[in-house]
Amino acid sequence: MKVTIQTVEMTPNEIHFPEILFQQVCLPIQSYKFHAIYKKEMNSLFLGPIIGLVTDFKNKGNDEPHFGSIHNFCEELHHGITDNGGFLYVFSYPNFSVQGYYFDAGIWKPAGLPLPDVIYNRIHSRRLEFGKEYQLFRQRLAELCIPIFNDRFLSKWEVHEHLTHENHLHSYIPDTNIFTKDNLTAFAEKYETIFIKPVHGSQGRNIFKLQKENNHFSLESSVTSSLENKQTILSFEEIYGHLKPLLNNRIYIIQQGIPLLTYHSRGMDYRVLCHKNHQNNWDVTSVVARISAENEFVSNIARGGEIMTPINALKENMSISDAKWVISQMKDLAIETALIIERKTSGITGELGIDIGMDQDGRPWIIEVNSKPSKNFEDGQMKIRPSAKAIIQFCTKLALDTTSEMEDS
Repeated sequence: MKVTIQTVEMTPNEIHFPEILFQQVCLPIQSYKFHAIYKKEMNSLFLGPIIGLVTDFKNKGNDEPHFGSIHNFCEELHHGITDNGGFLYVFSYPNFSVQGYYFDAGIWKPAGLPLPDVIYNRIHSRRLEFGKEYQLFRQRLAELCIPIFNDRFLSKWEVHEHLTHENHLHSYIPDTNIFTKDNLTAFAEKYETIFIKPVHGSQGRNIFKLQKENNHFSLESSVTSSLENKQTILSFEEIYGHLKPLLNNRIYIIQQGIPLLTYHSRGMDYRVLCHKNHQNNWDVTSVVARISAENEFVSNIARGGEIMTPINALKENMSISDAKWVISQMKDLAIETALIIERKTSGITGELGIDIGMDQDGRPWIIEVNSKPSKNFEDGQMKIRPSAKAIIQFCTKLALDTTSEMEDS
């Protein structure tokens, strides 16, 4: 857009826009803090970034929308982006370039807003990402040269395939295969404990744990309503007969059970959050121990688990110095995992949640990799978390890189 610029005596690094200019660029009339790039040779000034967060949500009538499990996180991002420089809005892709919501005076307000410089994908539904509408949306972004990162969920089998082809990671990956009767038989003969997980599952839902008990088996489900009893002692043939209808013709994997360190006899693993930084390198932004709820075998917070600092969780089993060494090991393994996943998956990857278990010999195991890690938000939390700051930095980098590429083309 071409405008006339008039220089006057005023506060440094400040620009005043007439209201009509805000309207023409589809921005709400308010003050902004933006990054600025001036191209003298083109006599052009770029202000931004405009960051779009795409997700799926329902908005009934004139009520303020609710963005599901990331609602508070969206507000956290808004405050962080406002402090850092930029403008955030939330939208659903069927309404792309038409309608979005921005945060103002404590509420999310609807408005017609500009095309974003970069998009952060937080769609909750795998089904929607498989749909034709989403594929058309992705094509439109490619045509507009708008980068989107973490553009889809990763399946458990896809992640396993990527990692298992790296020879130096073999000793950190539980034995895993696709669920069939023959594979189940082989795993049941080989291991004392196995887990059966949906390839496209999340939040610890619909997972089964199979354990040998003398000449029989016990079968547990992470959803107790799936079975008449939480523990059932059965022969192998009966186990398969019970499982087959419960899997509902969906693809599942079978995974070797590892005897992991516990916390007061409760299951425990570690969520290592990794983000790309402004230099395009992977950093660990946080590590937390996840402790399973009583009588649960999954540690997911959505299944009643709780979060603890890794030092406090580990010091029951080892010295503080050993715990620090173990945490360092986990971080190194997470970074290596992130590098491989980024290299082997299509699109832009900027954030990964890597679940690592530590066995009783102090050896780490890669349990799962999540391209859309949960955004649990503690009540009363005010400060912007390092993970949110990392996302903001990466969004800003992508937007500025795209601006430079457009100028060079």
